[in-house]
Amino acid sequence: MRGPANRGEQTGASHRDLLVGFLCGGMVAAMIGASFAAVPFYSWFCRTTGYGGTTQVSKQAPAQTSDRAITVRFDSNVAGGLPWRFEPERRSIDVKLGQVVTVYYAVTNEAARATIGQAGYNVSPPTAGIYFEKINCFCFTEQTMKPGEKRDMAVVFYVDPKLATDSEQDGLNLITLSYTFYPVRPALAPAHVDAGKDQAVAGSTAAEKSGRI
Repeated sequence: MRGPANRGEQTGASHRDLLVGFLCGGMVAAMIGASFAAVPFYSWFCRTTGYGGTTQVSKQAPAQTSDRAITVRFDSNVAGGLPWRFEPERRSIDVKLGQVVTVYYAVTNEAARATIGQAGYNVSPPTAGIYFEKINCFCFTEQTMKPGEKRDMAVVFYVDPKLATDSEQDGLNLITLSYTFYPVRPALAPAHVDAGKDQAVAGSTAAEKSGRI
């Protein structure tokens, strides 16, 4: 028979186990929360600093321009699984700092079905990202292309005149704007879901009838 001392030791051990369990659970919850918070923070950090060649988004043209000119080169890529042909109307253009420019990319859906894609983008060198401002871009939204459809997609941008005041960019004379289109899998249409439910109900009804025979 166990005495009071043994029961006291068991109670203390149980309390310690509960405390350790709560602490471990709290640490796991905190780590999961931090991982989710890191995604929007990283996105904000990239947009703010231009890290990794992330471009900026502007709603209007700059108030001034500069005589300094830079060559902007245009690159295009299509990821596997997306049957599109994608290329810029021109490979490069010379622009003055602050000059608003519109260029077009030609896109063709070479599939016999409608397909959806969305473009990822960056600029190089990466340090130029903070000065590359987009006013409008096809990359902001998903693009749905009908079978065989051809489309010209525009991007409106300028290179911020503030670049001229950055001594680290004194030797910069070429910026490459690169796009890659990735396939987007469409969500299942509600009609398909309803049809699946109808088929399931019909199958269940048929099974009930056969069971009564």
